[in-house]
Formats: sequence, structure tokens, C-alpha cells
Amino acid sequence: MAPASPAGSAPASPRLPGSSRGPGAAAQRPGRSAAMARLQVDRAFPRSPRGALKIARTLVALAALLCFVASGAHGAYTALAGMETVITALFLLLYLLRLDSRMRCLFWPLADIFNSVIAALFLLVVALFAIIIKTNKGILAGGVLGLILLVLCIVDVVLLCKKISLDKARGRSAPAK
Repeated sequence: MAPASPAGSAPASPRLPGSSRGPGAAAQRPGRSAAMARLQVDRAFPRSPRGALKIARTLVALAALLCFVASGAHGAYTALAGMETVITALFLLLYLLRLDSRMRCLFWPLADIFNSVIAALFLLVVALFAIIIKTNKGILAGGVLGLILLVLCIVDVVLLCKKISLDKARGRSAPAK
């Protein structure tokens, strides 16, 4: 026979380690669910104009990198295309995982604008050199992809400038924070 429980209380059930004690305990308990809550994926970002542009920039930079590597181009061409691929993919992950709202030490849209402007300047020089020199068809294709990437960088700067100027209210009618 099972031991009797004290009068007026429910029979004791075995507790598993880390089991929740109430409806709000899962949100307070550190563990797997808390880690999953920290890294939420913004499913709408890839379908937004900025998200589609970041994905396009990453893919075009990767294609330019592959063209430069396959054709045995100068190291500067390959390095620029590789750096652009990695940096754009990191910004894509930053916005996709909503890390920009968690890491407030930097104003991320402004950092993204600086990245796009500097990348556009370097891409202008490198892509024009690749097209003018065109030692083989791989370098020519990489140069053309570099110019396409240059246009994507400029469009990204324009979209980011619109986001910065439209998101924040300015002037006397701005509410105090």
C-alpha cells in the first residue's frame, strides 16, 4: 500500500530536475528554452527588401569570389570578394537573429552604411581593374559581378538611409524617452 499523504494535500509526484513549477517558471529557468528564446529568428527579414538585398549581396559576392578563385586572379581581387562575402553574411546573420537589438553597444544601421560605402569604393576600383585588364574570362566575369555588387551596395546604402531617417521622430514633436 502507498504511504498516506498529509490531510488536505495532493499526493506527491516525483519531480524531474529542472521541471517547471508554474506557468511563468519556464521563462525564468535557465536552460535550453531560455537559450532558444534569446536567439529568435526573424522570419520576416529575408522577405523584406533589406533582407532580400543582403541575401543577393552575399550570393553575388560569393559568385565573384568563385570566379576570381577559379581563374587564378590576383590576391587583391580574391581578398576583396571574400571579405565582402563574409562581412555581408555576418550582417545578414546579425539582422536575421535580431542580434542588433540585443547588442546596443553600436548603432548597427550606421555601421552597415559605413560598410556598404567602403565596400562600394573598393569594388569600384577592383572591378574596373578586373574589367580593364581581363586576362581571362573568369576575371572578366568576376569584374562584372563586382560592378553588380557595387550597384547592390549603393541600393543598400539608400535603403538604410531611408530606414534611419524614417524610424526616428525628430524635432519638437518628438516624444521624450
